[in-house]
Amino acid sequence: MDAKITLSFDESVIDSAKKFAESHHISLSRLTEFMYKKMTSTAYHSLEELPIADWISIVSEGETEYQRTTVSRKAMKKEYHENKK
Repeated sequence: MDAKITLSFDESVIDSAKKFAESHHISLSRLTEFMYKKMTSTAYHSLEELPIADWISIVSEGETEYQRTTVSRKAMKKEYHENKK
């Protein structure tokens, strides 16, 4: 059963990922799902341990940046809906 989630990425990363997915005849959702399955199929102790395949490197550009947010889900939902207007 599929479930929906909302993710936020840099716009240029989204554009690159969409082009990559399209060129490989897969939806962006399935591409993301595939990456999550690969990442969670083994117990990694840190993000640095994740084996990043060449095709993932093609999608992203520059240094990887991990950001943590302290914004509440309610605030994120409000911001999302305000940006949709």
